[in-house]
Amino acid sequence: MAMKYGIALPLSGIDGDIERLVEYAHIAEEAGWDGVFLEDYIVYWVKGGVTYDPWLALTAIALRTKRVRLGMTVTPLPSRLPWKLAREAVTLDHLSHGRLILGFGLGDPRDSHFGEVSNVKQRAEMLDEGLEILAGLMSGQPFHYEGQHYRVEHVTFEPQPLQKPRIPIWIGGFWPRKAPARRAAHWDGFCPAKVPDAQGYGSFQPADVSAIRTFIAQERTDKGPFDLCIGGYSPGDDKARARAQVGEFEQAGATWWCEFVLPDLGQAQQALTRIKQGPPR
Repeated sequence: MAMKYGIALPLSGIDGDIERLVEYAHIAEEAGWDGVFLEDYIVYWVKGGVTYDPWLALTAIALRTKRVRLGMTVTPLPSRLPWKLAREAVTLDHLSHGRLILGFGLGDPRDSHFGEVSNVKQRAEMLDEGLEILAGLMSGQPFHYEGQHYRVEHVTFEPQPLQKPRIPIWIGGFWPRKAPARRAAHWDGFCPAKVPDAQGYGSFQPADVSAIRTFIAQERTDKGPFDLCIGGYSPGDDKARARAQVGEFEQAGATWWCEFVLPDLGQAQQALTRIKQGPPR
């Protein structure tokens, strides 16, 4: 499986401008990137930043692009209604002609302002139940579910997603914590973040990717394809060095490289330059 290359764009728009965010996604497609990914916050935790709705933003991007995959890294499923999210996801899959990738996780505690469940064990249970509900509703078959946190009474969702057997589901979470990777092994992909060090910084090395691949192989029973998306920065002004850097992650087992293009206020031009430089292939 050849490596694919995505960009992560800010939920705050480009210098607070949502229309420029959509335009940058279009430019990314023209520059040869394979995917455009957004975070999913109700209130973006970065001080002084604005927050736009990622589902509406992705819808606008879907209508402005033709080829790139679109996704969230990641949606805090325990803070959403699974059935409402299933309806939105299937709608976006149709609008994008089957280009959506779903990413889910427990959520960032910095985005808890509205009385959400804060207990990690409960949120993990809600995440797992929500995933089962999403898969069941997207099947297009009669579905009934009774869990500790959610109940669905005999319903059939139509239309089904364009992608079969359903929209791909990636799981987010910190590595080397094992619970998120174990959960991901039961779905279609893993988009991890590295546990920060004492300075608050965490970056992946190829050895981390190899360790993740080994762990996933031990936990996974499905023999179908499995994506591993690693995020970071590569030097757009030095293609050879960028290819060498990202190539090590590909050799270790990554299937996606997600370039962080998350400009602070006033850095829109730098972000645009990096997007136009294209992926490190």
